[in-house]
Amino acid sequence: MQNVIYTVVSNECITANGLIYKMRLRGDVSAITAPGQFVNLKLDGFFLRRPISVCNVHADGLTIIYKVVGQGTAAMAKLSEGAEIDTLVGLGNGYDISCAGDRPLLAGGGVGVPPLYYLARKLIADGKRPLVLLGFNTADEVFLADEFRTLGCDVQIATVDGSVGTKGFVTDLMRGMSYTYFYTCGPEPMLKAVSAASTTSGQLSFEARMGCGFGACMGCSCKTLTGNKRICREGPVMKKEEVIWS
Repeated sequence: MQNVIYTVVSNECITANGLIYKMRLRGDVSAITAPGQFVNLKLDGFFLRRPISVCNVHADGLTIIYKVVGQGTAAMAKLSEGAEIDTLVGLGNGYDISCAGDRPLLAGGGVGVPPLYYLARKLIADGKRPLVLLGFNTADEVFLADEFRTLGCDVQIATVDGSVGTKGFVTDLMRGMSYTYFYTCGPEPMLKAVSAASTTSGQLSFEARMGCGFGACMGCSCKTLTGNKRICREGPVMKKEEVIWS
């Protein structure tokens, strides 16, 4: 973990529903060692930091994508170029790409999609051919699909209302697919469904409300075969075989 002061380079809405924002930050990224890690942002006027997954890493900074769901993220959406953010960087364990095989499946839902982009970049750089499944409620919420395609990924989309792609969920897309391993990130019901539908081993990145974000407060946890694990410290990525679903 490292404490970094990042400078906002850009901060813009990227979806038709006006709720999903992409923020580019400039600063030291040496503490980020794996896709799937997250940062914890300190916002003026708020006691708790905001944990946000890392979408992409650049030579001079990183990109995060977040959804405006409360006062904290609404305040983030108002930050303009030049604003500075006190940030804890390199949190969490991240995905292990050594397990991927040649044809890994990446399944993301909503704001669980962003960390899969950096993962896809790493997998492609390692000679893999990712199959990317993206799940949203409606067409107005879709983001990053074109960016995944530009990377060279095979991308399929599912929407609950059928307004774009297949009507249904990412698990509907998974039926009959051939893949060597899976990686997923999204709300817990989706993770549980993907795990049940999968035909291989895989890794799941959990979303959770956090207090400290680095394991001190014990405020976030997941039941596993070896006891409770903290999402912020031992996670957010867990292996399929170790998770005990409630």
